[in-house]
Amino acid sequence: MRYPKIAFVAGESHAAATAATRLRARYRHVPPEEADAIVALGGDGLMLETLHRFLDRGVPIYGMNRGTVGFLMNAYHEKRLMQRLEAAQVVTLHPLRMSARTVAGDTVEAISINEVSLLRETRQAAKLRVTIDGKSRISELVCDGALVCTPAGSTAYNLSAHGPILPLGSALLALTPISAFRPRRWRGALLPSAAKVAIEVLEPRKRPVSAVADYTEVRDVRRVSIREDRRVGLRLLFDPEHNLEERILNEQFIP
Repeated sequence: MRYPKIAFVAGESHAAATAATRLRARYRHVPPEEADAIVALGGDGLMLETLHRFLDRGVPIYGMNRGTVGFLMNAYHEKRLMQRLEAAQVVTLHPLRMSARTVAGDTVEAISINEVSLLRETRQAAKLRVTIDGKSRISELVCDGALVCTPAGSTAYNLSAHGPILPLGSALLALTPISAFRPRRWRGALLPSAAKVAIEVLEPRKRPVSAVADYTEVRDVRRVSIREDRRVGLRLLFDPEHNLEERILNEQFIP
């Protein structure tokens, strides 16, 4: 596809800012609000921030790595940018929608591209009840927390918590415990992407728990509902030789 109007956004690092200055001098560009495609310069954090920032527009975003890991980014090159954009493959991601009810009775909703995680707030372990599609699956999970992740987020916090890597086309979500104490041998579950997950906090005043959906943190939650939001489609652009599915496959063979 052709993207005649492009915009550049950059992270706060010197490398990202320098790249933005050089590219803006080399290519015609417009404000992000007017762009057909946005070029994000930075790391994965900047990519997530950009996806959230332009969530309502649905504009495709092409990342170039000026950060560290850059899992969601393409390699940085200044030449032939317009040709790279035209040849890029589109990957559509569907985020998670979290609805968290607090001990005080407030309800907070948020979108997460990577994962929704529940984390203990104090020295005491959390006690959680896990329900899938209205059926109780674990009556009491004693742990530091738990998370539900998308395939795109499966190589982030989920992988650090020893959760599985999910191929993009798998139509799955991963439910992964964080330092589970009881049931001791439970290592998590793979769920259909249409599954509706509810996690209830047992003893929420004695053992307070926070819920985090990307940049949104809700303290002292009592119950958290999580589902994939198919109404929202986030479009990422990847060079054909460096697409996201290939990266996810490669991650499973890194020693």
